[in-house]
Amino acid sequence: MSAQKNYDPNFTQHVIDTCGPKTSPRMKTIFAAAMKHLHNFAREIDLSPEEWQTGVRFFNETGKIWAESDGKRNEMHRLSDILGLESLVTEIANYVQSDDPNYSPTSAAILGPFWSPNAPWRQLGDSIIQDPHSGTVTYMHGTVRDLKTQKPIPNVTFDMWQASSNGKYDFQDPDNQSDNNLRGKFKTDANGEYRCYCLRPTAYSLPQDGPSWQLLQALDRHPMRPAHIHLMVTHEAYKPVVTQIYPKDDPWLSTDTVFAVKDDLVVDFVDLEGVPAKMKEHTGPGGRATKELHLDVTLAPKGMSAHSGPKL
Repeated sequence: MSAQKNYDPNFTQHVIDTCGPKTSPRMKTIFAAAMKHLHNFAREIDLSPEEWQTGVRFFNETGKIWAESDGKRNEMHRLSDILGLESLVTEIANYVQSDDPNYSPTSAAILGPFWSPNAPWRQLGDSIIQDPHSGTVTYMHGTVRDLKTQKPIPNVTFDMWQASSNGKYDFQDPDNQSDNNLRGKFKTDANGEYRCYCLRPTAYSLPQDGPSWQLLQALDRHPMRPAHIHLMVTHEAYKPVVTQIYPKDDPWLSTDTVFAVKDDLVVDFVDLEGVPAKMKEHTGPGGRATKELHLDVTLAPKGMSAHSGPKL
C-alpha cells in the first residue's frame, strides 16, 4: 500500500474562497462542489501532467467540432450523453412524488440534440412520414391523462420526432429527406386522445469519429442507441414530459450508450388487427400501416415536482 501523500490541505478551499462578493449563492455552491470533487479526483488518482494535457486536448477537440460544424454538431452534448450526465440531470429535474405508488407520471428521458422548434402542426390521424422509406408504417394512438385525477386532458401538445429507417434524422440526411420528415405536432381532442402514423423506429449508431467515439473505444463500449421515438408532451397546466419510447424486442435496451431507457418507456408494437380498413391508410408515402402502438401518457399537474432548481 502506497504511503498517503500530504498534499496542501488548504489549497482547494483557497480556490473556492477566491469567488468575489458578487458571486450568486447558487453559483458559489456549484463552483465549490465542483472544485472539491475535481481536486479530490486529481489527488485520488495522482493525475500526471501528461494525463492532464491529454484531457485538455480532448476537450479542445470537442469544442473544435462544434465550431467547425457551424454549431450543427454538439459534441459536448454527445459527451454528456455517453457519460450518463444528461440522463441523470433529466431524472433530477423531472422527479415527481406521487401519492399513489402504483400510478406515476410517464418517465422523462433525454431531449437529445435532434429536436426542432419548427416541426409542423398536423391534424389528428395524419402521418409524419413525408418521404419514401423502407420502414414499417405504424398506427400510433393513445390518451393523455392527469396524474391526480386520471382523467383525460384535452388540448395537449403532442410533439414527436424520429430517425428514418436509415438511422438518420432529416437535417442529418438532406439528400434523402425533406425538411420536417418524421416530425409533427398534434393536439389531443376533447377526450384527451391523439392518433397519427409514424415508422416503427430503427436503432442507430452515434457518429464513429471525434472525441466521444475515442472515449467509447477506450472504455470498450459500443456506440449504439436502441430504436426509439422522441416525444415532448406539454400543456400549460401540467409539468411537461420530454421522453423516448423503445420497442421491447430491441437488442440494445440494456446497454443504451446514453443510458436513457426506463422500464415504463419500453413498448410493444403489435400487428395491426381489428381496426377498420380506413384506419390503415395514412397520408404519407409508403403504403398501409401494418403495426399498431397504443401508448398512454400521464402528466403531473404543475406544483407536484419535488425539485425546483434555483437560478444561477
